[in-house]
Amino acid sequence: MSANAETQPPQQPANKKGKRKGALLLLSLLFILIAVAYGIYWFLVLRHYEETDDAYVAGNQVQIMAQVSGSVTKVWADNTDFVQKGDVLVSLDPTDTKQTFEKAKTQLASSVRQTRQLMINSKQLQANIDVKKTALSQAQTDLNRRIPLGTANLIGREELQHARDAVASAQAELDVAIQQYNANQAMVLATKLEEQPAVQQAATEVRNAWLALERTKIVSPMTGYVSRRAVQPGAQISPTTPLMAVVPASDLWVDANFKETQLAHMRIGQPATITSDIYGDSVKYTGKVVGLDMGTGSAFSLLPAQNATGNWIKVVQRLPVRIELDAKQLAEHPLRIGLSTLVEVDTSNRGGQMLASQVRSSPVYESNAREISLDPVNKLINDIVQANAN
Repeated sequence: MSANAETQPPQQPANKKGKRKGALLLLSLLFILIAVAYGIYWFLVLRHYEETDDAYVAGNQVQIMAQVSGSVTKVWADNTDFVQKGDVLVSLDPTDTKQTFEKAKTQLASSVRQTRQLMINSKQLQANIDVKKTALSQAQTDLNRRIPLGTANLIGREELQHARDAVASAQAELDVAIQQYNANQAMVLATKLEEQPAVQQAATEVRNAWLALERTKIVSPMTGYVSRRAVQPGAQISPTTPLMAVVPASDLWVDANFKETQLAHMRIGQPATITSDIYGDSVKYTGKVVGLDMGTGSAFSLLPAQNATGNWIKVVQRLPVRIELDAKQLAEHPLRIGLSTLVEVDTSNRGGQMLASQVRSSPVYESNAREISLDPVNKLINDIVQANAN
């Protein structure tokens, strides 16, 4: 009995040691399998993805400026306001431009009348030439009758000389009349009244004055939201004065600043996944790479670094990569310029280009909100010409 009791206790630690060894071996195998699985997953999937959190939303900021100088009377929009394309943002005092417009209309009427007078003078001068030709013919006839009489000494030499002087005088008067007609014709030629240079110049001044009057209403070139309003009522502004900015909520993109070590396999057209800090992981945007910038941020900074100095320290540079966002997702979950995002690019498809090689055949952005039709003022000009032509 005592011998069995002495031999049993040493067997228990041996069993525990064996179990522990087996558990450690099993755990080691598990870690090895996890490591191998992760290695395979990294080789097949993860190594094709590049990620950065140095990425921010960017977009168009349409700077609003006046096209004419003037005094601000009304401000129709404030920061955060939504405005449609063509909405009036700022109104200027139109008093001076109205006076200029009225003066231009008066000048046009005067030019039409003066030019019309020149055209009438052409007819008068033409009739005057006919009169002078008749006078010359009469003087020449009188001289021809007196020459035989003078040869026969039937009239005095003085009378014959007077006849010759009358012919010379009539010829000179005819030459003057012709030159006057030619000078007048040089002013009007065979051009219609409304196409005369003086009339066209006056009409141009009317258009300019009308356009200046129309431009006292400063409209929004884009649909978007007002930001950075700086204009105040009563301010005297010029065409170089920034008034406010209009930021469209569409056509936003992300500038992702990837490290230069992440760009080797990045190509145009590769898909990207964007997560914004404002919505978190609950909203993920799909996008694609549309271009890689031609310089790093430090190269295009106001004071670029001078790497030729003796105390140079190498710093990994970052290159802006533009990521285009899905328009539908952007409409459902609007973003703001400057918001932080996390960008992940799938670089498995490397068939694209690193640099664009095609030239755009159409405008990237366009707006006709500030285009003004000249049809109303052209009709007004035509009415003024017709009213003063007769």
